[in-house]
Amino acid sequence: MNRKAIFLAGAAAAALVTMAALAQQPGDEAGAEGVTFLGEPVSVAEIANGQRLYAESCASCHGTNLEGQSNWKRRLDNGRMPAPPHDETGHTWHHADGGLFTVTKLGVSAVVPDYESDMPAFEGVLADEEIRAVLAFIKSRWPEQQRAIQTDITTKIDGGS
Repeated sequence: MNRKAIFLAGAAAAALVTMAALAQQPGDEAGAEGVTFLGEPVSVAEIANGQRLYAESCASCHGTNLEGQSNWKRRLDNGRMPAPPHDETGHTWHHADGGLFTVTKLGVSAVVPDYESDMPAFEGVLADEEIRAVLAFIKSRWPEQQRAIQTDITTKIDGGS
């Protein structure tokens, strides 16, 4: 083997060792980018699952990029509101985790009685851990400032940290 080949093989081996060491760090599975749900860290795998579930169950109304429906602040002809964005331009991050979970699982009327919404309740469609994963994925897409504000709201309302 020539020097160049030996150097490249050594560099490749060092890179593999480094990647393996990083993958073993406890922080990797403990939380993804600081995302928590009700004070508990959320894993990268859970966020990836949430992304898949969001694409299957939510994106048709809330948008593939969490952008919501156009004119989401203006009532539709049926008197209902369009699906809001779940990115930082919307109001999702203004709500505590517990409320977001309840709305997703039981529907908007579970939080605002007699409110009519086009959003279905996902109870019986998504398991609780799947709803948590979807919400964690949404939260993972927010800028740090919105995530910090939402975590504070969750702490005050739900007691999570």
